[in-house]
Amino acid sequence: MHRIAVVVVSPVLSFDVSIPLMVFNSVPHYDVRICTARPGTMPTVGGPDIVVPYGLDRVDWADTVIAVGSGGEQAPPETLAALRKAADGGARIASLCTGAFVLAQADLLDGRRATTHWGLAGDLAARFTEVDVQPDRLFVEDGGIYTSAGAAAAIDLCLHLVRLDYGAAVANTAARLAVVSPVRPGGQSQYIETPLPAERGTSLAATRAWALERLDRPLSLADLAAHASMSVRTLTRRFHAETGTSPLQWLLLRRIDRARELLETTRLPMGQVAAQSGLGGADSLRKHMVNLVGLTPTAYRAGFTRLPAGT
Repeated sequence: MHRIAVVVVSPVLSFDVSIPLMVFNSVPHYDVRICTARPGTMPTVGGPDIVVPYGLDRVDWADTVIAVGSGGEQAPPETLAALRKAADGGARIASLCTGAFVLAQADLLDGRRATTHWGLAGDLAARFTEVDVQPDRLFVEDGGIYTSAGAAAAIDLCLHLVRLDYGAAVANTAARLAVVSPVRPGGQSQYIETPLPAERGTSLAATRAWALERLDRPLSLADLAAHASMSVRTLTRRFHAETGTSPLQWLLLRRIDRARELLETTRLPMGQVAAQSGLGGADSLRKHMVNLVGLTPTAYRAGFTRLPAGT
């Protein structure tokens, strides 16, 4: 079991506390504990009180430590000391939304790239000038420290951590069980013009679902536009407005996701993995895996296979 300590700093949204519980507890690989400097009942912003049962000793126990809350306010000194000790001890450190302010107060973001909710990114940059704030990112990793933007982006970061730990198949299972979309890439923009599709039938969700069923086939912008019954130019504009990325980049990322699952769950030769993912041949598969995942297909399979040895 991978042990996770979620360090809560008041003021906090109850939603921010619930995100790591929802994502990590949806698969049987994690032991998640909620902790704070002063255990007990804690008020939340605009929501019900929560009970935080554990103290900061859980930080020493954890493999991953996630800071949530603070709203930009000063965290207790004992919390900052516990986070520094965890980082020095080799724990993976992360924050959700305004938890980035807590990591910054602990000096853990000095000289690193980081993000937070876009509405507070300017404040983070102004108060902590040693931090390279990336306001237009869903989540950022720098030197083993992970920060996310707010709300749904925090879900994306948690799913990303699951994928790092146990691979794409487990992360996609976690997403399905939590009834959320598969993890979006951290570099995707926070600024989505149409986060909720209009009710006039203009959403491209049906076209994206259609494309996902045909990842093993060549798909062009013209094919996507034809399915959506619109011009390529209109498709591109609306696709970016709904997803924050271009149609072809989205399609490439979905093909890589398919390849990762096949590498984890089958022993198909690399050429067949590439073909079933729509990535052409083994050379193309290798190129895209190295560029986007940082591992060759062989290394990825060795590290994340879900098959028993000898099968």
